[in-house]
Amino acid sequence: MDASGALVASTRVQTDAEIVGWLSHQPGSVVVAGIDAPLIVPNETGQRLPERLIGRAFGAFGASAHVTNRAKFGGAAPRAQVIADRLGWATDPEAIASVGAPQCLEVYPHPALVGLFTLPYRLAYKKGDAARRGAGMGQLLTHLESVAELRLADHPRWREIRAAVASPAPGQLARIEDEVDAVVCAHLAWLWHHRRETLHVYGSFADGYIVAPHAPTHRAVRPATSSTSAGVWSGAADGGRPRARG
Repeated sequence: MDASGALVASTRVQTDAEIVGWLSHQPGSVVVAGIDAPLIVPNETGQRLPERLIGRAFGAFGASAHVTNRAKFGGAAPRAQVIADRLGWATDPEAIASVGAPQCLEVYPHPALVGLFTLPYRLAYKKGDAARRGAGMGQLLTHLESVAELRLADHPRWREIRAAVASPAPGQLARIEDEVDAVVCAHLAWLWHHRRETLHVYGSFADGYIVAPHAPTHRAVRPATSSTSAGVWSGAADGGRPRARG
């Protein structure tokens, strides 16, 4: 995103080197970055504080997160932290992004979308068959297009994404999902810099944190468990149990 909040570029790469290389070719400089992955993980076992807090705020909307601890990384630093360190990004949410190093925040699209768009339940664009995922992805694109600052309809890459979702090749929805999630993460980073009052830090730098919208005040409505519930989760009821990040 540029300073006005408009999409500048998006892509999908895999390795840390590819991420660093792609960023190095973008215009301007990073002020705030959003990463959809565990960033600060101080606990050796058990669940982090931010996962408990996100579960309390968004669990009824199907937007909790899986347990994260250092044992899951085999004692190594989380990949998000490795990338942030490599790029010289500050990971303390209380740091001032405009002074010194760029700021890096852990974010999470599912609760972010529930909060940003007052969704009754998380969008089902990650689970289910191609038809269900495609319907959920279509809804997600429409919601994001309603954000005036993003100016997505004007961007050629976004038009390619729209066309691909309308008629996806095998495996294409999974690839597009990562890129669209990245647009959500970048928009959250822009909001943090320009409209910080719209976001909340669940946790702390010491305990680990996730940045997301404030806890919803609207009612959660779990969709019917039928194949006709396009665009929302229509599998077995999960009781707000933790869901996978991705």
